[in-house]
Amino acid sequence: MKKKILLVVICCQLAPLFLLSQTNAFQVMTFNIRYPSPDDGFNYWPNRKDLVVSMIKYHEADIVGVQEALRSQLDDLSKALPDMAWTGLCRTDGSTTPQPDNEFSAILYRKDRFDLLESQTFWLSENPAAVGIAGWDAALPRIVTWALFRDKRTQKTFYHFNTHFDHMGKIARRESARLLLSKVKEITGGIPTLVTGDFNAIPTDEPMVVLTNSDNPDHLDDALFLSQLPHHGPLGTWTNAFQFPGMPGQRIDYILVKKGISVLKHAILSDSWSGRLPSDHLPVLARLVLP
Repeated sequence: MKKKILLVVICCQLAPLFLLSQTNAFQVMTFNIRYPSPDDGFNYWPNRKDLVVSMIKYHEADIVGVQEALRSQLDDLSKALPDMAWTGLCRTDGSTTPQPDNEFSAILYRKDRFDLLESQTFWLSENPAAVGIAGWDAALPRIVTWALFRDKRTQKTFYHFNTHFDHMGKIARRESARLLLSKVKEITGGIPTLVTGDFNAIPTDEPMVVLTNSDNPDHLDDALFLSQLPHHGPLGTWTNAFQFPGMPGQRIDYILVKKGISVLKHAILSDSWSGRLPSDHLPVLARLVLP
């Protein structure tokens, strides 16, 4: 009887802390929305943009790292999500209005929740400051956009890095991982940091091993393994070109964290509309609490 009473007392003492964490938590999503290719036919962007918007709205994402987003797609998202702003530069020319249009690794964020304090973009190459350069053996220029935010609710600051590693260059993916870790250390100065992206690598591939190797004091932690609730959804994020919602063994999109960020829950979202998927990648969602 005494043990039961003690357990009730402990639960009552911990409950306010749990509720505080829930109140201050925010939802982070990483989402490769796929560029608008007419060759996709029924899955062409105009036919699925509302599905992408619905995913972000329904799952109440406060901040979203998107990949393969052209400026025209960002304009569509801005129109449909007026409570969100975005930051980022185009990978080809380092502008916000590329001609012709091309891809961003932009960060969307809720304006009523976060203040954007600073934002920059660097290139994944031997010279990160050189605009439009494809590094190492990469097929295309690849970038990282980062932003420093202040949470209006808690006044705490954090960094968000968002990226898309090359799909062809094996050396480029490995060296991009090393460069990303170096830049996170250089830029953040120990402030809590989250990293989102399509890394084109499964957990056992070299780039992810480089990023998450706990023997390295600068490593990042995979939010899936830190989640206080068991992971929800499939473990794959690739759909084999809209064919299968989360192919087994194909987890290539991640939310990574460091410096004491807590992960309350983690999911890979396989929502579909009568078999229709919003993208050829599934979004990843995590509920985080800053230290």
